[in-house]
Amino acid sequence: MNSTILTGGFAFITAGFDRQRSFDMDFDLTHEQRQIYEYGDMIAKQFDRKYWMECADKHVFPQALYSKVAEDGFVGTMVPEEYGGSGQGMVEMHLFLEGLSNNGIPLLNLVVGAAMSLGFMAKYGTEAQKKRYLPEACGGKTRFCFAITEPDAGSNTIRTSTMAKKRGNRFALSGQKTFITDADGADYALVVTRTTAHTEVQKKTDGFTLFVVDLKAKGVEKQYIPVSIPAPETQWQIFFDEVDLGPDDIVGEVDKGFGILFKSLNPERILVGSISCGLGRYALNRAVDYAKDRRVFNNVPIGSYQGLQHPLASARTDVELASLMTLKAAWIFDQGREAGEFSNMAKLAAADAGIKAVDTALQCFGGNGFTKEYGIFDIYPLVRLLKTAPLNREMILNYIGEHVMGLPRSY
Repeated sequence: MNSTILTGGFAFITAGFDRQRSFDMDFDLTHEQRQIYEYGDMIAKQFDRKYWMECADKHVFPQALYSKVAEDGFVGTMVPEEYGGSGQGMVEMHLFLEGLSNNGIPLLNLVVGAAMSLGFMAKYGTEAQKKRYLPEACGGKTRFCFAITEPDAGSNTIRTSTMAKKRGNRFALSGQKTFITDADGADYALVVTRTTAHTEVQKKTDGFTLFVVDLKAKGVEKQYIPVSIPAPETQWQIFFDEVDLGPDDIVGEVDKGFGILFKSLNPERILVGSISCGLGRYALNRAVDYAKDRRVFNNVPIGSYQGLQHPLASARTDVELASLMTLKAAWIFDQGREAGEFSNMAKLAAADAGIKAVDTALQCFGGNGFTKEYGIFDIYPLVRLLKTAPLNREMILNYIGEHVMGLPRSY
């Protein structure tokens, strides 16, 4: 179909215009998606920010909240119904997690567990693995974590040194992982290993294999990492000493795990964007309520002062822009298309927007924002963390520069 569209005196020729493709640009959520997004508003009536902070202060996992979320089907959002999930996609997972974060109750485990581990296994696991692990995990009876980071292999996964050495038809896993979220409460971990050392491969991306590891197995030890960030989920080092693994523990193919590994990192970046946008929106909503009520000069609300109103409006705009990019990245992922470009941009934009939003809210609250009573500053450490990890903004900019814009490799 060829047509000419006249707009403002300019003629635009559209060749082969696809009406179905234009229909896909509808930004309205379905009724079901709207319910998923608003679930956070409902659950926050029972498990609010105060509950979340009490768990964070005590370093106690919010089990009651997690159990309710699992009961309502959200832990298995990205798992097909035949394995105990709800058969939804990344869009729904994004909406759910952003909706929770809008209320100041982000669940980090849902990133490393529900999306990166359960969603990954649902896509790349064997039939036996899906039947063995997914139903109980979706029901909240067991939890997963994702173990990739090492002391000498943070942003540079190529330097992974945790090895699963082949012994007959089995493997012996040895090595160390660090900054593993919720490792203490998790029953299993998806562990990124090398089955061939990086010094022995032709391509640096060869030799990677993913295993599902029982964290109660002989040879597994954990060590707590104290961090200065209020969050219920804690950080851990995991040490593997000759942990026995069999063929049934392999997820994917031996030595060929790098490709599917990096596809699992796109969900992480998308959902970090969801959390950042939600927490930014939560901080701004709190600031708006405060600014409409607080009176200092001439008995008028401080929210009427442009010195406060304009920064709040600017921060809200950045949050909504980042939220749209995160939604687009989730949609691209669900279409089965290459989502690296959009996932990285979403994470970059959302992290910056979240920080700006919380900082602007703090300025609005003044000294009160730093008190435990108002709890605004308590939001800041987490949103600031999400700028640095997972994957710092410099590596994201490197990716965009090289892989999106075609600039020379910078490292």
